[in-house]
Amino acid sequence: MDLGIKGRVAVVTGAKSGMGRSTAEHLLREGVHVVLTDKEGPELQATAAELAALGQVRAVEADLTGAKGIEVLAAFANMAFDDKPTILVCAAGITGASGDFLDLTDDDWLEALQTDLMAGVRATRAFIPHMRKVGWGRVVLFSSEDAVQPYVEELPYAAAKAGVLNLAKGLSKAYGPDGVLVNAVGPAFIATPMTDAQMEKKAKEKGVSFDEAIQLTLDEERPGIVAKRRGRAEEVAAAVTFLCSEHASFITGEFLRVDGGSVMTMGA
Repeated sequence: MDLGIKGRVAVVTGAKSGMGRSTAEHLLREGVHVVLTDKEGPELQATAAELAALGQVRAVEADLTGAKGIEVLAAFANMAFDDKPTILVCAAGITGASGDFLDLTDDDWLEALQTDLMAGVRATRAFIPHMRKVGWGRVVLFSSEDAVQPYVEELPYAAAKAGVLNLAKGLSKAYGPDGVLVNAVGPAFIATPMTDAQMEKKAKEKGVSFDEAIQLTLDEERPGIVAKRRGRAEEVAAAVTFLCSEHASFITGEFLRVDGGSVMTMGA
């Protein structure tokens, strides 16, 4: 299937690994020129070098938790190729502090909000103006199952991801008339470096193997996942790439859950 986005320019945040990297790979395979960004330079540049075999890719280190980082990214992305970006995928995110709500500090909350919500606010504010100018744009924000099914030990993360849903819906209403379509995706328990770290921590705490920690999580915390496994980054990337395509031209303001059934309701 031709997705109709060959030659367009995309920015992918959180692109050095996991779902961001996989999304960049899928976009490159569709002929999209891709700007990768993340906080850490060496691993990011290695990712760019590996993906270069698939198409036109550039990479820039930028910390989007502050104004300076988005200035760096916007300046680089707008000059990286002949055209400016009309596709934005905000995949950057952290789990952040976890534990009992009463033990979490303001700084714990602010860390999650700055990365999981405000980085997307800054990125959309930087790139939507050009999309409006040319009358075509695609924005996909990474939310999470936690946004609608919060886990009590991850409330800063869950609240930030719920904010992402509200942001996506609001932006879709504000700029849809200008041809800018904004959607969110909701992955759940995907095999990424982030969930690897969570499972390693759990395995150590429980005195079990890595695989046993995954199985415990599936049984105790994710009973809705009918496949009884972690999802794969490429499964999320395929959904994101479709939302970036011409074939998604009547989809905006939506929350596409790629969660294997983890969210056990018919709601958002």
